[in-house]
Amino acid sequence: MNAIGGSARIYGTSIQAGDVAGGIHVHSEIAPRPPVPRQLLSVTRHFTDRGRDLSALDDLYEGCAEPAGPLIVVSGPAGVGKTTLVSRWLRGMAVRFPDGQLYADLRGHSAAGPAAPGEVLGQFLRAMGVVQVPLGLEERAALWRSVTDGLRVSIMLDNVFSAAQARSLRPGGRPGLVVVTSRYRLTGLRADGALYHELGLLEQSAAVEIISLGIGAERVRRETTAVQQVASLCAGLPLAVCLASARLASRPRQPMRALVDALTQDRSRLAALAVEGESSVYHALDESYAVLASDAAHLYRSLALLPARVLDSRIAAAALAVSLEEVERLLGVLVEANLLEDTGPDAYRFHDLVRLHAEERGRAEEHPDAREETLRRVGDWHLATASEAQKLLSPIQATFDRVYAYYPDVAPPFTDEGGALHWLESHRSDLMATVRTAYERQWDGLAWQLVDAMWPLFHRLRHYELWTEAHAIGRRAAARVEDRTAERQMLNSGAIGLNAAGRPEEAIEWFEVSLRAAREVGDIRDEGQALHGIGSAHREAGRFRQAARCLTQAIAVWNAAGYGRGVALSRTVLGEMALETAEKESGGGAESAERAEEHFAAAHEALTALDDPYDAARARAFLGRACSLRGRYDTAVTHLGEALEFFESAGAIHWQARTWEMLGKCAHEHSLTDAARDRYERSRSLYALHSPSDAQRVGDLLAALSGPGEPERPTDPRDERPIRPEER
Repeated sequence: MNAIGGSARIYGTSIQAGDVAGGIHVHSEIAPRPPVPRQLLSVTRHFTDRGRDLSALDDLYEGCAEPAGPLIVVSGPAGVGKTTLVSRWLRGMAVRFPDGQLYADLRGHSAAGPAAPGEVLGQFLRAMGVVQVPLGLEERAALWRSVTDGLRVSIMLDNVFSAAQARSLRPGGRPGLVVVTSRYRLTGLRADGALYHELGLLEQSAAVEIISLGIGAERVRRETTAVQQVASLCAGLPLAVCLASARLASRPRQPMRALVDALTQDRSRLAALAVEGESSVYHALDESYAVLASDAAHLYRSLALLPARVLDSRIAAAALAVSLEEVERLLGVLVEANLLEDTGPDAYRFHDLVRLHAEERGRAEEHPDAREETLRRVGDWHLATASEAQKLLSPIQATFDRVYAYYPDVAPPFTDEGGALHWLESHRSDLMATVRTAYERQWDGLAWQLVDAMWPLFHRLRHYELWTEAHAIGRRAAARVEDRTAERQMLNSGAIGLNAAGRPEEAIEWFEVSLRAAREVGDIRDEGQALHGIGSAHREAGRFRQAARCLTQAIAVWNAAGYGRGVALSRTVLGEMALETAEKESGGGAESAERAEEHFAAAHEALTALDDPYDAARARAFLGRACSLRGRYDTAVTHLGEALEFFESAGAIHWQARTWEMLGKCAHEHSLTDAARDRYERSRSLYALHSPSDAQRVGDLLAALSGPGEPERPTDPRDERPIRPEER
């Protein structure tokens, strides 16, 4: 019915009843077509930095061959800007859809529950001019397909909760386009031919631009540093950036530093990202959390309480004490809900602000005893897995029993040395965080045992800061529980790290404490270890005479204890000093070079017999260097090449770099300048990964090379011919 000029006009069939003077008249008039629906939301002026995403949507649309018309799913976490992006894109496509652009909010995370598909279909049918809308969902869907058959319409389904919600809302015919936004990935729509675009976070520059739009470019120029900090603390989430900008705009006289300080405090960070009348980040995340099943919500809370930043299925299984199969299902639920990012094969992480929300939920909903148990279970899993890596990589050092509160029933993710070293390297930050957490909670046995288990990581990959910090914590933990054997272990292995980091005087202090403790209890082996360490530190400081005295004492003590490996290690250091002396002496220092070769040969033979391949390879590399100084270049290259192959297979970057450096020196001494240059370059590039000072030293050697050399020998030692027996 339509009221015009005080009279009523009725569309459709009508019957006039009452007194009838004459026949009954049936009137039928076709209703005028309603205006073409243009229902898309307006786009905020804060929209920026989404050029690549808009182009990606263009590509999906143009490349779609789906006979039922394109169905595109744009997913991403709460607050990432899905609605704004799709609204902006579809508004730019208006000319392609002259028959209408429809919008519906399917309320996927509303407290009242998601919208029913039938409700949305009724809304769409009425927008297209249908007066009498059927009651049933199937009839409405069929009529919807009929009404839109052949029409060029685009439909935006916002905040979709499930694939079933969207499935019945597709129009009829090829020209139509449906774009779905959801916090879920909606992989169930793949069977319907859906195309997918995952919306990521903003770049730092875009976040600054949004803030500038809100508060003005002049204020941004005045407080540039603070603006950059605010943008960083919003972690690329557009909702957070817009809320921060709105807060700043509402308080023009307040220094921006106040917001920086509020955002820096993790526990109040989400509260700071709320503005009256605006949807807060916390509220958006609460909506996503509220619809999780109880077991997935438990995992969400538990993972955020862990010190680990890079998560995987084994850590999650250990935290919840469930099977890998069960935890993989739950991880999939969190990834599907965009509450957890999958960053690689079996690798997950939280967005910074999502982690804060999950952690707050964990503190509010998990009992303190349960939180404590979760942390300890993961700590024990790290200890068990690192210990398995140590057994593979340094079995000789794996001498201490491990004590667990909750022995993990989850196998390690590696079976060989390469996999073990890769695991230690990729988890080094999380292992260190576990050491700190264990010490803070006075799980002292866990703290020092985990430091001990991480030895292959420190020894092979030379992360000096982690090495020294870990052993300082391990030393305090062992002392707190009065475990003197463990304390000496922490002193000795920690002092080795100090010495390797170029801090020999501190190393000597640690070794001397260990030496006194070992003598007090009559531990001859530890006494030899401390003497060896003091000698090595004196050698590092250039005090060769004191070094030789301590190393000779260590050899005597270790011989008395029957510890042949220790004797070989001390002989290796004595050989290094003789080698360094030979390099400095004119004419190659024949006597010193001969003495070095003797030490290295004996050490290599002993360490090989004792099945210590890592230290045997070190001795062999030095042996090759000594052979070169004695004029036997081919023999030198053979030894160094064999050592290099071992270090490459073991993933020992530092020793790969050092071996290439020695190969470069050998080539230079034999006037092979091109080969020397190539080998120094390889050495420098490897050193640059972990030791800039070593990289600089090799760079100086490169600079000292003059002109091209003789090209008759290949540059890779493994390509050179094997030496003949008579040349040995």
